[in-house]
Amino acid sequence: MDNRAEVREFLTSRRAKLTPDQVGLPGGSNRRVPGLRRSEVAMLAGVSIEYYAKLERGQVAGASESVLHAIAQALRLDDAERAHLFDLARAAGQSPTRARRRPGASAAVRSEMQLMMDCITEGAAMVRNGRMDILAANALGRALQAQVFEAPGEGNLARYAFLDPRARDFHPNWEKAADITVGILRTEAGRDPYDRGVQDVVGELCTRSDAFRTRWGAHNVRQHGAGVKRFIHPVVGELELSYEDLQFVQHPGLTFLIYFAQPGSDSHERLQLLANWQATEEIEAARTAHDAASAVKED
Repeated sequence: MDNRAEVREFLTSRRAKLTPDQVGLPGGSNRRVPGLRRSEVAMLAGVSIEYYAKLERGQVAGASESVLHAIAQALRLDDAERAHLFDLARAAGQSPTRARRRPGASAAVRSEMQLMMDCITEGAAMVRNGRMDILAANALGRALQAQVFEAPGEGNLARYAFLDPRARDFHPNWEKAADITVGILRTEAGRDPYDRGVQDVVGELCTRSDAFRTRWGAHNVRQHGAGVKRFIHPVVGELELSYEDLQFVQHPGLTFLIYFAQPGSDSHERLQLLANWQATEEIEAARTAHDAASAVKED
């Protein structure tokens, strides 16, 4: 996959977001482009206009780290955007046959990882890959994200967010949740442009969701880390949960995500109710499966 268009659109979109006033340059009234001119970015970065124009055309293969840092500084990129620029430059120097694929991106979850999550009883834990597939979860994780595993989400957080109408009720601030989801996918696409799974998810959602397509075109990126999210769960109601998003050192491309409630809070009590509900559901499912197997044997 040639990523020159990705580089061009990313740099152009970042340049368009800045005004001369923000970077200490005179504005003037005769400006034909939104944001900064190429010449202004080049001056701020300390490179020639011709060289910056070459970079913005997507020809970043071979660009030095010092130049990329200078461009990032000139465009006032945040940490996620800076990392994305370096990812795009790194990918530009690779080919599908030479690119080093990250083995964790599609690897199965090891049994020890599942056991680790099952040991967590007061938090919703799950492992996802870069294309937002939930690969494994503990009991509370399955209960919290129960709708994601049903159609049309089919275990993918991005499909659920944009194709399942219930997601707008589950996420009280759906607009922000949608922005974060697309930002994570855009970051992953820059990090590993040869991941067919990411390309398939993005292609499907661009075709089926106007909301996704608009956000994808904005070229915003996101580094997920820690924070607080609110959910409206169909079984227990409102939940305000802290989260931590951690990367596996031995499995690049896989992310460990855990949601938990503050002890003594209403959300903590509701999370315990959700755990009890999930346990009851799994007992009933096991009993139904046992009865069905017994009936088959009798026949």
